[in-house]
Amino acid sequence: MRELLAVRGLQLTKSLGQNFMHDGNQLRRIVEAAELSKTDKILEIGPGLGPLTELLLEKADEVLAIEKDARLVEFLRERFNPQLKLLHADALEFLKQKPREWSNWKLVANLPYSVASPILVELACGSRAPGKIVATLQIEVAQRLMAKAGDKDYGVLTLLVQLDFEPRDSFKIPKGCFFPEPDVDSACVILDRRNAPLLPECQREAFVKIVKRAFSQRRKMMFKLLREDWPVEKLEQAFAELKIPVQERAEKLTLTQFVHLTGELSS
Repeated sequence: MRELLAVRGLQLTKSLGQNFMHDGNQLRRIVEAAELSKTDKILEIGPGLGPLTELLLEKADEVLAIEKDARLVEFLRERFNPQLKLLHADALEFLKQKPREWSNWKLVANLPYSVASPILVELACGSRAPGKIVATLQIEVAQRLMAKAGDKDYGVLTLLVQLDFEPRDSFKIPKGCFFPEPDVDSACVILDRRNAPLLPECQREAFVKIVKRAFSQRRKMMFKLLREDWPVEKLEQAFAELKIPVQERAEKLTLTQFVHLTGELSS
């Protein structure tokens, strides 16, 4: 990989999170986790020099890769045309501006660290979300995605993604598996889309509002924080109905409790 970059005169850009995985064992492990078949459609974000792309093309029916760096787009076109569908774009902006039906797709990607969380939130919400997500991220983001109520990593990102996805597994990837080597270790997470939504689509906006407000100040009781958006009487009734102590902090409430609270406050 170092030689290839040197031959083409490519210098990696830190702001784009360009740390490319070169470890073949880890790449194969990611592909195995995705459980691919020849009927699968795959979305890959940040393909870089294409080591994961190559394996995906071997296993899947269709691969759409989104790459922001024009220099890498040129290289990928030379390497994989016409087999690879390649889009030169900022993935986050593309996902925001062009809502698309991804429900028959799988996301399999080594996501750029700098935008991994917003990309996941943008992509993983609602009925249009992919059927499976297998994503490599910096380890602290992965821990948030896999967290449960009461864990120190449990928070807004956990709940926004787990509303539609069930965390199935994860595995650590040492920083030495990347070039250039990043400052932190990474982890690959495997998330499966839930078979049925946990709440009606019309209540999604309220769920997001509740979760963000409840975690806006982690040390404060969530009841006091929610008073900024809902009448005290309605909150008291909802908390009593769900047997949630008014002194409880957001980090102690399970996803199910947040879903039920959303239903009570939306009625």
